[in-house]
Amino acid sequence: MEFNDLNLFIKLAETKNFTKTAIQNHMSPSTLSRQIQRMEEELGKTLFIRDNRQVNLTGYGERFLLFAKTEWQNWQQLKCQLNDESDELSGELKLFCSVTASYSHLPQVLKQFRQCYPKVEIQLTTGDPALALEFIQTQQADIALTGKPDNLPASVAFHKIDDIHLSFIAPRVACLATQLLQKKPINWQQMPFIFPVEGHARQRIEQWLRAKHIKHPKIYATVAGHEGIVPMVGLGFGLAMLPDEVINNSPMCDQISRLNLDVPIEPFELGICTQKRNLALPLISAFWAMLE
Repeated sequence: MEFNDLNLFIKLAETKNFTKTAIQNHMSPSTLSRQIQRMEEELGKTLFIRDNRQVNLTGYGERFLLFAKTEWQNWQQLKCQLNDESDELSGELKLFCSVTASYSHLPQVLKQFRQCYPKVEIQLTTGDPALALEFIQTQQADIALTGKPDNLPASVAFHKIDDIHLSFIAPRVACLATQLLQKKPINWQQMPFIFPVEGHARQRIEQWLRAKHIKHPKIYATVAGHEGIVPMVGLGFGLAMLPDEVINNSPMCDQISRLNLDVPIEPFELGICTQKRNLALPLISAFWAMLE
């Protein structure tokens, strides 16, 4: 089994689609299928369950994926050390952050690193910030820009770069939410809310509701990530609590209003995280040294 076979396996596990993976790697789906079959024959185990639409990892496939990611990363780092005669770092560094963080905080973090190590290839994935820790622990990302978890795993290193403040926002258009806000006292129990599926913003709004003794809020919708929530508030679907960076950078920020609250909202820490064991790797060690 060759290292390139491991990379193909990793890519297929990510896309779950033979045709897409084959195109990305400049080969035919049948060629890719034969290479995966050879891997399965060599291991003596079935790695994928195939159907007409997609493929899914078996239990053995999940275990092999962790091995493949570790060995592929080690191979990339070793090539970097052996082949770079100038001792200038090169290779691939996989980053994960939210869409908003990609332009609110990531540029200032990457600018200095890029100047010092121009040969390093940055692979950026954006998504729901609540998934950042999972991406780190499953090795889908080397480094993630995310809020500090309330219970940081012992295996994860975290470097703070900022405090993130949140605001409670309401629509400006006439709707049920604005009608309820005009009545005093405000009936928060009947107010429609839009929640993130998970993450720090959800934790903060749940804390605020508990402080207001609201046990069963009326949740109009839950949304993965943060960026899609501001438009829903602006259109009048309900209220939400979000990081100020998300609100300020939204194209619909002029369609919402910030509410003055009697119970303050606790900010959370934003930072860079990685697995502690990865700090021994040259690329991640250099990135971490730049932060400190």
